[in-house]
Amino acid sequence: MLDWILPAAMSLAVAAVIGLAVLRARDTGSDSDDAAQDLGLYRKQLEEVDRDRARGVIPDEEADRLRAEIARRLIAADTRTGGATTTQEPARIRPALVTALLVALVALPLALYASLGAPGYPDMGLQQRLAMAADRMESRPSQAEAEAAVPAGALGPQDAPPPEFEELIQKLRDAVADRPEDLQGLQLLARNEAALGNFQAGYGAQERVLSVKGDAATAEDYLAYGDMLILAAGGYVSPEAEGALRAALARDAKLAPALYYMGLMMRQNGRADVTFRLWDRLLREGPEDAPWIAPIRAQIDEVASLAGVDYEQPRPIETLAGPTADDMANAQDLSDEDRQEMIRGMVSRLSDRLATQGGSPAEWARLIRAYGVLGEVTRARAIAREARQVFAATPAALDEIAAAAASLPEEGATE
Repeated sequence: MLDWILPAAMSLAVAAVIGLAVLRARDTGSDSDDAAQDLGLYRKQLEEVDRDRARGVIPDEEADRLRAEIARRLIAADTRTGGATTTQEPARIRPALVTALLVALVALPLALYASLGAPGYPDMGLQQRLAMAADRMESRPSQAEAEAAVPAGALGPQDAPPPEFEELIQKLRDAVADRPEDLQGLQLLARNEAALGNFQAGYGAQERVLSVKGDAATAEDYLAYGDMLILAAGGYVSPEAEGALRAALARDAKLAPALYYMGLMMRQNGRADVTFRLWDRLLREGPEDAPWIAPIRAQIDEVASLAGVDYEQPRPIETLAGPTADDMANAQDLSDEDRQEMIRGMVSRLSDRLATQGGSPAEWARLIRAYGVLGEVTRARAIAREARQVFAATPAALDEIAAAAASLPEEGATE
C-alpha cells in the first residue's frame, strides 16, 4: 500500500503548490483592478491639465509641474498592474483550472503506473534480474503440478474416435500391456494416444520407448517425449520436459523444434533475451512452412520488446533458401547433366539474393557447399572470402563459413 501512498502524496504536494499559485493570482486580482482604475483616472487628469493650460487657466510652469506629478503616479499605477498587456482569464474559471491540475498531476500518473508499473518491485539491476530469473527457473512447478493446474477442457475438446478405431486402440493397449518390451507397439501406442489427445498416456508410452531403446534412443525420440509432456501441461515447459529437450539437443544441437521449445521455456521464466536469440535464428533459417515458424512470428515482436530490442521481422523471402544437404546428397547420385540441371536453378536464386539483399551465415555456407558440388571450387572459395568480410565481426558466423569452406574438394582448388 505504501507504494501507492507515496507517489500519490508527492503528486498532491506538487498539485497543491501550483494550485496555491493560481489562487494567489486570483486574490491579487482586485489590486490589479484598482490599479487599472487609477490609470484611467490619471490619464483623465492629464487631459484636464492640458485643457486648462490651453485656456490659460494655469500658467505653463504650473502645468508642467502638475503633468510631472500625475505622470509619476501613472507610472506607479502601471507598475502595480504588472505591466500586463494581455487580458487575463476571468477569476471564476481558476477553480476549474485547479481541479484539472489535480486530475492531471495525480490521477493520470497513478493510472499510468497501475498500467505499466510493478507495485512492490524495487529498481533492479541486470545481475539482480538474472538472479531472479534463475530462482524462478529453479523453483518452477513440476510436470505433475502443472498438469494438476490445467483447467478441465483447457487442452481443447477432443472428437470421439470412431468405434472401430477405439476398439483397435484398446487392442493395442492390451497387446502392449502383455508385451511391455515390444518397441514397435510402444511407438505406435504413443503416437496414437497423443493423436487422441491422451497426452499423459502418450508420454507414458514414449517414456517406455526411451527405456527400451536405452543408448540407442534418438534426438527425435526425446523430442517426441518432451513434446507430449509440454502438451499435457497446457504449453508449459516443466523441468521434466526441459530434461527431454536437452537430451534431444545433446544428440542434435540444431533440432529446430527442440530449440523452439527451449525458447518458450526461457520466456516463461523471465529470459526473453535468450528467447529472442533462439527464435530470431530459427525464423531466419526457416523454412517458412515449418510448423514452428508461425508461432514464432506471432510472439517474437513482444519477445523483442521485452528483451529491449528494436526489431523488425524478416520477410518470408529472407528466410533460408537454396539447396539443402539432402539435395546435395541426392545430386551426387545423378548424372552430371541431371545434377547440373537440378542444382543450378536453386543455386542461382540463392546467389542472386545474397548479392542483393544479404543473408544469414547458414545461407552463405549453403551457397559455398553448393558450388563445391557443382565443381566450381574456385568460385566457392571466392564466395567464402566474401563471406568472411561480411561476417568479420561475428566469430560464430566465421566458424560456420570456415566449416563450409573446409568441406570443399581439394583437387583443383586455389586460394
